[in-house]
Amino acid sequence: MAYVITEACIGTKDRACVDVCPVDCIYEGEDQLYIHPDECIDCGACEPECPVTAIFPEEDVPPSLESFIEKNREIFNSDTPPGRPKK
Repeated sequence: MAYVITEACIGTKDRACVDVCPVDCIYEGEDQLYIHPDECIDCGACEPECPVTAIFPEEDVPPSLESFIEKNREIFNSDTPPGRPKK
């Protein structure tokens, strides 16, 4: 299980979650931030820091936002994966 960043992050990209992530597994894409599912240690530090409630444990992603589970996973397999956010 990993944490997933969902729709509320699109266009917001608040970086409070980045600052508290102990393993630097949060990356910045063109439209939103993403959590690398293979690097996330499931510590949960990011979730309470998100001011727009965009971060969920994978098993708790609301049904209407489940497409973001795959979006977070697939973005790292794309030709243009997200990069490290500017702190």
